Amino acid sequence: QVQLVESGGGLVQAGGSLRLSCAASGRTFSTYAMAWFRQAPGKEREFVAVISRSGGNTYYKDSVKGRFTISRDNAKNTVYLQMNGLKPEDTAVYYCAAGAVVSTTPEYRYWGQGTQVTVSS
Repeated sequence: QVQLVESGGGLVQAGGSLRLSCAASGRTFSTYAMAWFRQAPGKEREFVAVISRSGGNTYYKDSVKGRFTISRDNAKNTVYLQMNGLKPEDTAVYYCAAGAVVSTTPEYRYWGQGTQVTVSS
């Protein structure tokens, strides 16, 4: 069983930055691929970024490439999402997820409760 707790969301002006964190419980964090998804009001949950178990491989949604960076610290059981150059269309609830394989679809076993990110224009 893995419990995930996100933090770091908030209100920011367009062009600003936020750093999301997702802390995981348990000793098996390094055995999971970790991903970030987001869901805006009235829209389906969508993939944002994923990082492999070792951190050696990362993949991003096209619209966030060059602006967002996913990273992980296996010693701290934490995955991060550094978000720069934020746009109003990035406004959503952001969720972290843990799963056995790297995937861009929401087929992850464990999910956090989400953290709200709001970008004002």
